[in-house]
Amino acid sequence: MFSELLKIRRTYRNINRITQILNVLVKHGFGQFIEQLNLHGLIPFRKRIKLITGSVILETSVAVSLRQVFEELGPSFIKLAQILSSRPDLITEKYAMEFEKLQDEVPPFPFDSAKEIIEAELGRPIADIFGEIEETPVAAASISQVHYATLKDGSKVVVKVQRPKIKEIIETDISIMKMLAGLMLRYMPDTEVFNPLGIIAEFTRTIKKELNFFEEAKNIERFSKNFKAEKTIKIPVLYPEFTSERVLVMERIEGIRISDTEAIDRAGLDRTEIAATLVNAYFKMILDDGFFHADPHPGNLFILYDGRIAIVDFGMAGWLPPVVMESIAALLVALVHKDFDSLIDQFIELGMITDEMDVDRFRQEFMSDMMELLLPLYDSALAEINFAEYLNTITHLSIKHKLKIPSSLLLIDKCLLIVDNTVRDLAPEFNFITAATPYTSTLLMKKYGPKRVFDKFERHLSGLADSLIDTPKKLRVLLRRMISGEFTIKSNIAGIDRLTRDLEKSSNRLSFSIVIASIIMSSSILTLSNTGAKVFDVPAIGTLGFSIAFFLGIWLIISILRSGKL
Repeated sequence: MFSELLKIRRTYRNINRITQILNVLVKHGFGQFIEQLNLHGLIPFRKRIKLITGSVILETSVAVSLRQVFEELGPSFIKLAQILSSRPDLITEKYAMEFEKLQDEVPPFPFDSAKEIIEAELGRPIADIFGEIEETPVAAASISQVHYATLKDGSKVVVKVQRPKIKEIIETDISIMKMLAGLMLRYMPDTEVFNPLGIIAEFTRTIKKELNFFEEAKNIERFSKNFKAEKTIKIPVLYPEFTSERVLVMERIEGIRISDTEAIDRAGLDRTEIAATLVNAYFKMILDDGFFHADPHPGNLFILYDGRIAIVDFGMAGWLPPVVMESIAALLVALVHKDFDSLIDQFIELGMITDEMDVDRFRQEFMSDMMELLLPLYDSALAEINFAEYLNTITHLSIKHKLKIPSSLLLIDKCLLIVDNTVRDLAPEFNFITAATPYTSTLLMKKYGPKRVFDKFERHLSGLADSLIDTPKKLRVLLRRMISGEFTIKSNIAGIDRLTRDLEKSSNRLSFSIVIASIIMSSSILTLSNTGAKVFDVPAIGTLGFSIAFFLGIWLIISILRSGKL
């Protein structure tokens, strides 16, 4: 009984939120989208007029309007847009660039709520934990806000506190997103190419990790371990005893924001050394550790007065399997040597070329585009090669040729572009390629070393042996099924479901029209017979038949008009 009541309550809350989302979409000119999803029944009647009379959004402003929709709908949709901004292969570069403008900055919530959450999560009064805590947060985002504090032993820390009920809000929005994605696939089959359910699944995984501060705490510990021997990188100290799912306490970093070049100069620090430290740190993460900080914007990078770089905010991090790390190293080497054939070979090895593609044709067309776009960049000396520009060009070419790009590569592309912009502000003469050389050499030696080659040969030989042993058995099973009539072939014709639905609707309307016509003809015959009880000198049963036919006809006309297909 309790579970049923909970389900009813959740459904009611979802409907309220769905109505709010639909109203925002109507407000920004997406009424046609609501009509296509057959959700116009949830819009108030006065607003339904906008669905018919509302102005059409210009193609150039759709991305802007959609960004405004996400901005107005709050935390869940802002986070979704930020994830989509790193997937230009799915939503095109125009939308990705527009979504990058979304700022995750919202008004702070009251300190009383923050205090209540801290005490509930850590199981003790706030006065027993901190000697002092500032009530005004230094930063407020959609998921959490940050307060400066001092522990009882005098250690300066920052306290990250999750927003009240944010988990419930996001869970509600995720269920609605899944519903909308399902409706898009049902009523707008063309959207299948964007994989809406896959996008929501990826968003769900990402946001659930961000909602659990234990995950961020694990990231801090991993980075601390990876950079333990590095004297140029500072990772804040975590205080595990004051960390929970909704509260995170770590060392407060006091330094110069990496984008404040004037303050760096005043401190007498060498900007070229700082640029080299930052680039080396990221190449170490990507090409050595296989675990990288995925949000390197200037607000998360600080320069300490001894020249070290401090990294903060570890909510977003990426993992790289060894095969991807080796491929990135091989890509770098291929770029330096203008070896475009090897570049394409790496794409094939990473599984970026789908089974439907003609590999030879792709190789020819992709090679032609690369020579046209990349060769002019080689006019500069090796030391002046702009690695980020090369990487971005290859990413855009991959999107153009509809390659299946691993999300980790797109995230790396975005990270390195941000790092490149930061480095250019610090030291315009600094070069990425030179810094990458030691890491690429080490990785390639591992990849083509005797042990790795032997292990790969042994693995392939084992797979081949298994296939040879299993093939006769599989053939016997196939022949047995064909003989017994159990062998079936499944096929999937694109758009067949939509065609079936349209045919069903058409046949239902035709049957309905025949019924109405039959009622009208029967009523006409009864009226002409002039028998039985009468109403206003007209046979009553004939009048009843005409009335029923009239209302059924109105109902049919309204349903046709609402479908938008005359």
